Amino acid sequence: MDRITISGADFAADAVAADTRMVNQAVIRALSAIANRSAIPPAIMRQARLEGRGPFPLPPESRRAREEMIEGPHGPILLRIYWPEEAPKGVYLHFHGGGWCIGSPRENDSGNDRIVARTGYAVVSVRYRLAPEHPYPQGPDDCEAAALWLAKVAQERFGTDRLVIGGESAGACLAAAVLVRLRDRHGVSPFRGALLTAGCFDLRLTPSVRRWGETPLVLNTRDIENFVAHYLAGGGGVEDPDVSPLLADLSGLPPALFAVGTQDPLLDDTLFMSARWLAAGNAAELIVAPGGAHVFNRFPGSAADAANARADAFLDGL
Repeated sequence: MDRITISGADFAADAVAADTRMVNQAVIRALSAIANRSAIPPAIMRQARLEGRGPFPLPPESRRAREEMIEGPHGPILLRIYWPEEAPKGVYLHFHGGGWCIGSPRENDSGNDRIVARTGYAVVSVRYRLAPEHPYPQGPDDCEAAALWLAKVAQERFGTDRLVIGGESAGACLAAAVLVRLRDRHGVSPFRGALLTAGCFDLRLTPSVRRWGETPLVLNTRDIENFVAHYLAGGGGVEDPDVSPLLADLSGLPPALFAVGTQDPLLDDTLFMSARWLAAGNAAELIVAPGGAHVFNRFPGSAADAANARADAFLDGL
């Protein structure tokens, strides 16, 4: 796993599976029905989603999940831990998506449950602080604290030091930033691999974000601009590598599996970041899903099934 191969055929219209088209159309219909979506405050969006009133169904609550608190630099941090039936084969530290402003571990119960059932890993999902109430750097500070906690207790609590880090969208950005922080601030590299799905790695906004427009296929240009503005409301600049990890020194980081759909406004972020990961001397693999929407692997369909199976194999091989 030391090179990335993509083809122009991945971007052809006839490469998109029928079920992928159906999912995309359903997403656009659901989000188009929400009037003035970009004007809804993040706090209102969060509450609606947790009450099952969001644009997508709230998954059934996981019977595997247990919650506990750890200490962090800005106060307690909630962890939602999903346990396999047997002793964990490893631990996946997960950071949810949501533009640093919305989302929660609870909303990711189905995806995290699937990882536990398919791989035998435990999953630790972090409820990090969200903007605009808690802008940068509070979210990544929480994620860094959770990573340090897991590195310290993994053997005692989980019986393994086989650790993987990752997330989707903003969560993938946070995971990359945390890996760099652990290396530079603490001189440690406890994670064997990284699962980085549809990350927003460059908050200057890549061409695919700027050119996307208004189509609400999970995200659009205005959504991303608003999320970035909320996240950096307390300071921090888009040129800072801690904010935009595409700009960081990426040397000495673990093997990574990147995944993105061709119908994702953040397509360029993953294409650029995966290439920079390799150029820094790290191992990387890239999944490009024809027609896949933003975080396509959390929707039903053949593209998600194939990407998730590859992620399972990646975890098994670490």
